[in-house]
Amino acid sequence: MNTDEQDVWGSADVSSGKDAGDENFPVGSLLISRRLRPHVHAYYDFARVIDDIVDTDQLDPPAKIARLDAMEEVVLGTRLAPHRADAQTAVRMGQTLRETGVPATTATDLIVAFRQDAVKNRYDSWEELEEYCRYSANPVGRFLLELHDEDPGTFGPSDALCTALQVLNHLQDCADDLRNLDRCYLPRPWLAQAGASIDDLRGRHASPGLRRVFNQMLDRVDELNRRASLLPGLIRDRRMRMEAAVIVGLSKRLAARLRGEDPVAGRVKLSRGDVLAALAGAVRTLV
Repeated sequence: MNTDEQDVWGSADVSSGKDAGDENFPVGSLLISRRLRPHVHAYYDFARVIDDIVDTDQLDPPAKIARLDAMEEVVLGTRLAPHRADAQTAVRMGQTLRETGVPATTATDLIVAFRQDAVKNRYDSWEELEEYCRYSANPVGRFLLELHDEDPGTFGPSDALCTALQVLNHLQDCADDLRNLDRCYLPRPWLAQAGASIDDLRGRHASPGLRRVFNQMLDRVDELNRRASLLPGLIRDRRMRMEAAVIVGLSKRLAARLRGEDPVAGRVKLSRGDVLAALAGAVRTLV
């Protein structure tokens, strides 16, 4: 590897150590056919690495963007990757796209969002946040649907579900994101209108104003989940339909938990009972 290549990839190991088991929602679960599961895992591994790149404190913004650009070029086949674990996830991602015919944008759009994360840490409207989710979250659902050769009519409800999941994740991590990354996805005008501030996230509990903002965001999530409820009925593949139904159920249950619990005081998580109830509800979509 020449010096320029070394400068792009760097030597820092920026892995967070997280894996699929750390996620709220199933990643390549047994509901996905065995034939397609390796492609789902390749997608998740790639997404995990580029997320870790942008969230590390070991790289400055230009270095993060340079490494993200290199990952994109490897996916598209215009750059060779070094023989290291993080770069090889982009190699496998490119192989998956070529083997399956899934559009490359389902992978490269994630990089658009993470480049933004490298330089932007505040949001001034719900619309700005939705636009971020268009790149950070919605491609995940579209990848799964394209992988299963589903009709484009599924994309709208899938986008609604993925945006809901992303916002729920932002609410779960709101205090940690500010403390660890100086990043806040809560719309600043909503905070001002509620008599709250970003600094309220540094407290031990949510202030009344902050709670109002959480509820306002959850109102939008509830509407997204209502639209997402149409998704399972539009999916032809029975296993993918079940997967989608489970995730819709979990999204609704996590939204309800965030209504009643305080994400500033501690991470709000789904329980085993939530998972079992979502599974039971999903079975009804197969009848």
